[in-house]
Amino acid sequence: MSPDSLTRGSERSAAEVNEQIRALWMRAGGTLSAQERAEYELLVVEWAAAIRSAVIEAA
Repeated sequence: MSPDSLTRGSERSAAEVNEQIRALWMRAGGTLSAQERAEYELLVVEWAAAIRSAVIEAA
């Protein structure tokens, strides 16, 4: 995932991103490497954007 995708907003649902976060933790066995930590942080930002988008749409 590129930083550019974060500036456009999330194109995936929060559920999709959450599933990817869960898969990352499963692959990592509960301990993230530096690279996995960076990926995790990007995913969390994308997840938060998706949540915000869903709330705005619901309003």
